[in-house]
Parts: sequence; structure tokens; C-alpha cells
Amino acid sequence: MEFFTVASSVGSRVPPQSALEKSKPKVYRRHLVVFLSRLTIVVALPLNLPNSAKAAEPSETKATIEDRVQELIPDIEAYVTGGMKGFDIPGLAIGIVADNRLIYAKGFGVRSKSNQLPVDTRTVFQIGSTTKAFLTATMAIMVDRGKLRWDDRVVDLYPEFQLKDPWVTREFRVFDLPAQRSGLPPLVNDILAMLNFKEPEMIRSLGHVEPVSSFRTTFAYTNVTHLLASRIVAKAAGAPDWNAVLQKELLDPLGMKDSTYTAEAIEAAANHANGHRWTPKGTIEVPFTPIFPYHMAGAGDINSNIEDMARWIRLQLGNGTFDGRRIVSSENLGYTRMPKVALNEQVFYDLGWYNYLTPNGNILWHDGDALSFGSFVGLVPDKNIGIIILTNETNVTAPNSLGTWVLDRILGNAKHDRVAESLKNAKATFEATAKRFAKPANPRPFPPLAPLTGNFVNSSFGKAVLTLKDDALVFELQATGAKFKLVPWDGDVFMATLMATDQFGPIVDLDFMTKGFAQLQMDKDGKLNLLRLSTLDGQAYEFRRE
Repeated sequence: MEFFTVASSVGSRVPPQSALEKSKPKVYRRHLVVFLSRLTIVVALPLNLPNSAKAAEPSETKATIEDRVQELIPDIEAYVTGGMKGFDIPGLAIGIVADNRLIYAKGFGVRSKSNQLPVDTRTVFQIGSTTKAFLTATMAIMVDRGKLRWDDRVVDLYPEFQLKDPWVTREFRVFDLPAQRSGLPPLVNDILAMLNFKEPEMIRSLGHVEPVSSFRTTFAYTNVTHLLASRIVAKAAGAPDWNAVLQKELLDPLGMKDSTYTAEAIEAAANHANGHRWTPKGTIEVPFTPIFPYHMAGAGDINSNIEDMARWIRLQLGNGTFDGRRIVSSENLGYTRMPKVALNEQVFYDLGWYNYLTPNGNILWHDGDALSFGSFVGLVPDKNIGIIILTNETNVTAPNSLGTWVLDRILGNAKHDRVAESLKNAKATFEATAKRFAKPANPRPFPPLAPLTGNFVNSSFGKAVLTLKDDALVFELQATGAKFKLVPWDGDVFMATLMATDQFGPIVDLDFMTKGFAQLQMDKDGKLNLLRLSTLDGQAYEFRRE
């Protein structure tokens, strides 16, 4: 039996202001995921409904939608150019699909600040969490073939699956995996992906997490649940991994020849963009990392371009058909677009899509953040139109704002300068985070460091060693070799920064993803036997001295 529920607030993660700003935890983003310094902001579409239906312009008919787009092209290009300047986006590609074809496509800017090569419609970008709709489409295909049922119990398909609550473990169904209503904390254990833990370890870690809400009652964006969905799809298909299913069932039939799912593949592409980290003073180019998002499978590992993504949009707008061929049934593809949890009275989450109600049409959308790339895919199925925006900059809602502004204009919704609002919010969030890490004016005395060293263990991370090097402590995770430098900050509180060792160098370049706080705490016997590692997205991990 399926359940539809209305979401309540999730702690400090309730976004402010507009309807879509009450939508999704912003990852500063990782998107996906973030590490010790996951910014506690909301990656939201600043979509405000007009004060009344009278504020909206008349809606367009299917017969005039392409004409409407053509009329708007000068305004669209001016707004995109202005948005790129405001956010210092090096490169951007945009595509608009209507009537089963790509009716507008263009590249703006450069693939990277270092090479200055132009972006075009075949430039490959990381698409981040817009991958999630590909995952749910492969789930639908497996249901079509009788390999899965939407209401199969997860534990029957993956016996290793376990949550803290035995009842929830038993009742967790396939349709719950991508529905973002697990009861777990937002972005739960994404840090494990950033620290190069493998899929089974990340999935196993969910069993050690305390729920923060009742099952199926509250929207909370998670990625690790999608790893499990990916493995279940692969098992159902008899494939070695989800990417093999993706290739066979979607990329090949749709002719998405430039789309891949590894760091090596995007770097090998002759026409690919390089990622850039966003700061208020300008974007900074960063190297690719094989760690993220490529450890996330169906949660966010696809590389693609406008021309390939237009084919994906055509499948969606064709309700599962492409060039006259049925790829997935309209019934099961439609199931992925059915609301599963409400964020508020106007925004819902389906399976791999947000569902936003506007006066002139429902917008299905999802954004993606691959640390140094940002993307947006939006559909209005009733009007047979879709849009793709790909950028080579951290998603601080620029692609969301641009994409929804274009859809609003096409649909005739009330005008709203989403880019200006998003830029203001991004700067405010950045400044707030900087203040949080600012050194206290009068820090409390630091404890002697040598006595704090020793061996520690955590049920999710495994064993760790705390050693003294120079004037700081180094905390090393034995499972992956990730090291954090713990620098005295205020009394027994330390700033924790990921060190640029081995494969973690590119992650460190992302800066905002690599910081958090650590504190040595006393146990019940009054001894400093507990080390608490806290992330900026509100999660904390307790390591106990062995």
C-alpha cells in the first residue's frame, strides 16, 4: 500500500521565503552531498506564486508554445547573460524542447577559465542529482518487466538493509527509496561518500542513524537511499552495477552517445567543461575528483550535454516513448511523477522529481550539484515543453533560478527576478558560514594536546587514530586514509579540516566542503574518551576511545 504524506519542518533546514524556498536542503553544495562543511542552506527554487491568479499572464496553448519560445529568445539570452555575470558562471549551456524536438539550444561562455574554449551544445558537464530521475526510470522499467514491484519490501531484496527501527526496516518498500521521506536526517551520511567509503559501507551505515521524524511523514533529502535503489535495480536486471543498466536501458536506446558516468570518461571527452567553485568574489577552477559524484551511482553520477539531455526530455514528454519506440510504460513512468511527500501546499516530491504547482501549469523539476557543476531540468508535461540548463559552477541556485524564470515566462506566470534573489541569498549564506568559522575574539584556553591522542572507533566510520603533529592533532580514518587536521579553535573545540592527501586533494580544493568542528568530550566516568565530529548540516558523529 502506498502512502502520501504532508511534510513538516526539519529543524533549521526549513528554507525561508518563497514556496520553493520551502523545498529542499541546500547543499552548498554538494548536492548532493557535502562534507564536514555542508552549508546549512536550502537549494531551493525561488519560485513565488503570484499574489493572485489575476497577476499571471494568459497561458499559452500547445499550438503557440514554440512561437512563444521564439519570441522570448532575446529576453532569455539577455537574462542568462546577466545571470552568468552576477554569479560569475564561466560556462553555461541551455536547451528547450517542445513538440518532440530541440527547438532552441545555445552555449554561453567558456568550458573553463584556464582554457577559454567556448561552450556549445555538445559540451559535457556533470549533471549531479538530475540523475535521480534516470534511476527512477530504470526502476519503472524493471517493474514493467516483472523484475520488481513498487511495493516490494527492501529487506527481501537486500537482506543487509537495516535501520534503527525494526518496524521501519521491515516496512521500507522499493517506492520509499527515492521518495525522500525516510525519517532519516537530511543528507544522511553523505560525508561517507566524500571520504571515499564504498557503496555497501554507506548503505550499512544507515543502520546506526537515529531517525529525526516518523517514517513517511517529513521531507528530508537523502542520497544514500538511492545507492541502495541502484543496487536493487542492478540485481533485478542481472547486471554488474546500475551504470550497466543505465547504459543498456536508457543511454543506448535514446542515442545518448556523449553521456557517461566516470571521471575518466568526462576528462577523456574532447569537448568537456571543467568545474568551478563559487565564492562571492568570483569562481575558482578546481580539478575533477573520482570520488564524488561517481561513488553515488543513481544518486548523481551522469555526465551529459544539451543534445543528449534533449533526448531524455523527449522520452519524458513522450510518456515513455522515443522515436516511436516504447522504452518504459506510461503507467510506471507516470508513477515516478506521483507526489509522495509534500514540502508545503504548492511543492511536492515525487520519485526523482519535485512537483511545483503554478497558475498556468505544473512544473516537474530537479536540480543537480556535483560540487563544482550545477544543473537544472524542468518539464511541463501538459504543455509538452522542457528545459535543460548545465553550468560549470557550484550550484548555489543559479541554474534553478534561470530555468524557472524561463519556464515562468513561457507559461505566462508572473514575472519575478529569481537570479537577483538567489544571488542575494547565496552571498548571505556564504558570509554566515565564514562568520561561523571566524576565530573567537577571546578563545578559552586550549587543553594540552598530547594526552588527547589515541585510538578511536565509530560504528559507521570504523577505526580512527588521533596523533599529534607539530601544533595540531591529526585524525585519520583507517578505512579510507582520509585525514583531518584538528586545530585548537575555542577551548576543547577544534576546527576540523580535511587534509590534501592522496585522492582527497581535489576535494580539499572545494574549500567549503572540507571543514567542520571536533570536540573531545568526557564519558560517564569523567574521562576524555569521546571525540565528536560535527558537520555543518547538523549531523554529528561520536567516536569512542578504544
